[in-house]
Amino acid sequence: MTILPVDLAKAHRLLNHGPTVLISARHGGTDNVMPAAWASVLDMDPAKVTVVLDSGAQTRDLVEASTHFVMQIPVARHLKVVDALGTTSLHDMPDKLDRAGVKLFDMPGHDLPLVEGCAAWMICRLIPEPHNQTTYDLFIGEVEAAWADDSVFRDGRWHFEDADPEWRTLHHVSGGRYLGIGDILDFNRSPDEGPGA
Repeated sequence: MTILPVDLAKAHRLLNHGPTVLISARHGGTDNVMPAAWASVLDMDPAKVTVVLDSGAQTRDLVEASTHFVMQIPVARHLKVVDALGTTSLHDMPDKLDRAGVKLFDMPGHDLPLVEGCAAWMICRLIPEPHNQTTYDLFIGEVEAAWADDSVFRDGRWHFEDADPEWRTLHHVSGGRYLGIGDILDFNRSPDEGPGA
């Protein structure tokens, strides 16, 4: 297992397949992590992402105060952790991260908490859009740095087909139900078909 940098021009591929993500933030000595199912790519150059953060979430407060967050891609072995993080609040449970079994680490040069064992991580700078944040709980981040574990993402692509099933990304359906990413289905276009519209 090696964590390698991801070219920011390809960072959108980390999120293109629609996984549930973990959002983490740090401010004033407090770390928190929350799952988010409503996350998406917004732009590729520069790389930008969106995520919905409920107004009652402590992580949202940390993001707004610090102006940075980490969007990371948990995998099947994180299922219990993801569900625990989504059903508890730092407001009510100050030891939420310990109880959920979250292990954090920092990347050199970034004062942000990253969750161990994920498939990928993107450090994002908040692009303030007060109307969207207040009205729609919608946050926009510009990706400043990205990494992926080469067990499952390398050469700018996901490689689920040759990775252990524990590396399958999670896709929240409802309640406690998640789907793991499925099989790779490649369509080999002929040169005259082009990339599509």
